[in-house]
Amino acid sequence: MTTYRELTRRGISTRTAATLVGIPRATATRAPRTPAAGPALVPMNKLGVLERARILSVVNSARFVDLPPIQIYAQLLDEGVYLASISTIYRILAENKQVKERRRLARHPPRAIPKLLATAPGLVFSWDITKLPGPIKGKYYDCYVMIDIYSRYIVGAVVHASESAVLAAEMMTETFGIHGTPQVVHADRGTSRSRIPSN
Repeated sequence: MTTYRELTRRGISTRTAATLVGIPRATATRAPRTPAAGPALVPMNKLGVLERARILSVVNSARFVDLPPIQIYAQLLDEGVYLASISTIYRILAENKQVKERRRLARHPPRAIPKLLATAPGLVFSWDITKLPGPIKGKYYDCYVMIDIYSRYIVGAVVHASESAVLAAEMMTETFGIHGTPQVVHADRGTSRSRIPSN
């Protein structure tokens, strides 16, 4: 910018001077910002280090540690004590990286999703009941299906006119008699699972 000003002082047009310097003419002709006169003024009511430490100790005391600043402010005001404004309390907490949920909350570790792993045929079977449309509109049949999750082979299937725990247990007993009893029999969380009696 100094070069631009020097060129314009010597009588060169602003357009030519801006082109020679390599800056846009609007930027060159814009009035320069004058720096603020003197150091920034410190507010008269600015809290000192000791006052901030006192506010932080009150907010983190056993009585108030679980409360948000607005409740701390209200409770102290009811007792005739003015600690600081709500925004000041938030500002001091933010400076100390304490602006977060202040209540004691239960921490539940993430639960691992159970996964079934079959390393050979016959270890894990999965079963379900599927609705099959019948020959008449509105008539459905229930297809009980059991598969081996390792080989994807259907080890048992039967179709009935209704859903029944007894019929499902019969299908399982017959399937286990032919293919052996697996280590795990998996079902989804549907209603059929809850109706199957445990042997």
